[in-house]
Amino acid sequence: MDPDKLKRIMRQVEDAMTATSFAEEGEGEAARSFLREGRRVLLALREGRIDPKAFKYALNSSKRVGAQLDILYISASPSSDPLADPLIRQFATELRNAGITYRIVQASGCMKQEIIDYTNQEKDVLFAVIESPNSLDADCGKKDSRLAELWRNLKCPLVVVSEAKA
Repeated sequence: MDPDKLKRIMRQVEDAMTATSFAEEGEGEAARSFLREGRRVLLALREGRIDPKAFKYALNSSKRVGAQLDILYISASPSSDPLADPLIRQFATELRNAGITYRIVQASGCMKQEIIDYTNQEKDVLFAVIESPNSLDADCGKKDSRLAELWRNLKCPLVVVSEAKA
């Protein structure tokens, strides 16, 4: 891995963790000072396979560090309306009630590729949240060595929220 990229990612993680610690102690202003305006948390969701635990994690993280939430909604059809999904409508209501600025960005295709493309375009993403590592390859078809290389060079940390198996 490129040493500069590693340093940048480590600085982002340190800033996010420091801000989270201050926020948990009720020091919201100090928490915000660690983060620049426009910082974002990315939540990637697949139509029909939305995990409320991943949403809650992204919501709580955004709230703690004062970041906006971007919901990358991957659907089979680029013309489908994300707000037609009752869970997305419920999430939008919870975000408004929590005072979190959010936007829903619709995409279709391979989730892994969409996350890569989004984080390459949006430089202020602190980290990306997904529900399961299995959700990344389920729709990508064949393994693509170019995609695997791009994934290794993801511009932000990836947080996987999954239930531990007993």
